Amino acid sequence: MLPAYGGVSGWACLRWRGGEWFDGTAGRDQDLRPVVLATMDSSIRRQPGIEISEERLAPEQLTPYAGLMTTTESYALLFEIRHARTLGLAVVAADMAAFSDLVSRAELAALVAQCAGWVGIGQARRVVELMEENAWSPAEVVMRRVWTADAGLPRPLCNRPVFDLGGRLLGTPDLLDPETGVAGEYDSELHLERSRRRRDVEREGLFRAAGLETVAMVTGELADPWSFVDRLRAAYARAQRRPAADRPWTITPPAWWTPTWTVEQRRALTADQREVWLRHRRLAG
Repeated sequence: MLPAYGGVSGWACLRWRGGEWFDGTAGRDQDLRPVVLATMDSSIRRQPGIEISEERLAPEQLTPYAGLMTTTESYALLFEIRHARTLGLAVVAADMAAFSDLVSRAELAALVAQCAGWVGIGQARRVVELMEENAWSPAEVVMRRVWTADAGLPRPLCNRPVFDLGGRLLGTPDLLDPETGVAGEYDSELHLERSRRRRDVEREGLFRAAGLETVAMVTGELADPWSFVDRLRAAYARAQRRPAADRPWTITPPAWWTPTWTVEQRRALTADQREVWLRHRRLAG
C-alpha cells in the first residue's frame, strides 16, 4: 500500500527494526493495533488494520530496512509517545525502545526539540525527562512510576549492578535508590518457577546480608499498587536508620567490569561482547 513517498512508522516500525517489546497489542484484552503508514498526505486511504499519518515527514526520516521502507526509529518512537493514551504508556514505549538500543534519550530529545507545535509534543517533552535507558520490561517501568509518582520517593536507578567492597557482584536489582540502599524487585509469575525462585531467594539473602532493604512488587499490584507503596515506605524508614558509612556495598564497578546501562555503551559492544554481557537482558525479556 505504501506510495512512492512514505514508510511504516509507530510500533510496527520499531518491531520491524528489532524492538522486542513491541508486539502490536493494546490493553489487557490484547486487541490488535493498526499499522501506521506515514505518507505526509492523503494519497492512500486508511482501511482495517491500517492507519495513515499525514504529519510532516522529512526525506531524512525515511530509510529502508530489511526490504521495507520505514521511518527512522526516533521518528517512529516520537509518533508513539505523542499519540499514546497516557503518559505512563508513552514512557513504557520510550524505555522499551531503549531496551532494544533503537533510540537513546539524547536522540529522542534532539528530535523533540525540532518538533515544537506538533500534536502531543508536550507529552513527548515529559517523556524525555522520565525516560530511562536500562529498564528491562514494561512492568519495571510501571513499578518505577509507582515508586516516584504514587509513593513520592526519589527516582531510583534501573538494573544497576551492586558489588561488595571487594568487587564481587552481589546482584542487579530491578530498581535501586543508591542513597538509602532500598532495592525494588518485580516478581512476575515466572518467578514462581522452582529454580527461578531459588535464585531469587539466594540473591535476596546476599542483598540483606549487605544491608540492602529489598521490596518486591507482584503482578497484581501493577493495577492496585498501594500495598507495595506501604511496604516501600516502610523499607525507606528502616534504611534511613542505617549509617551510610557502614554500608558494605557499592554501585561503583571494579576496573574489569564492562558497563551496559546506557544505549551508547551497549551499541559500542562487539557481537561477542553482546553475547556475553547482554545475555541476561534477553532472558529477562
